Amino acid sequence: MLNQVILVGRLTDDPKVNIVTNGKKVSTITLAVGRSFKNSDGLYDTDFIKCILWEGIAHNTSEYCKKGDVVGVKGRLQVESYENQKGEKKTATSVVAEKVTFLTHSPSTEEKATS
Repeated sequence: MLNQVILVGRLTDDPKVNIVTNGKKVSTITLAVGRSFKNSDGLYDTDFIKCILWEGIAHNTSEYCKKGDVVGVKGRLQVESYENQKGEKKTATSVVAEKVTFLTHSPSTEEKATS
């Protein structure tokens, strides 16, 4: 069996790290990934894909990336089932990142200070 996802897209928000109850760092980002074909109106649609980053990957991404940066994410697809407040069964699909590659160069804090 194989469960592997590779995405390249733009961050929709600045990444932020949170600490969960067991003390681990986690960051949830959303990637805007354009489709490679046009819809019936002749426009390119965009998918917004939730990605979960843990520990070092979460820290580094929040440290070096910002909204609008292009990143590559390699990971696995995860589907979770839950009940909402009305008692309805729902599912949520996300990508759990195993590797994030920074594809947009953002100036470091020092470079920004000297500009």
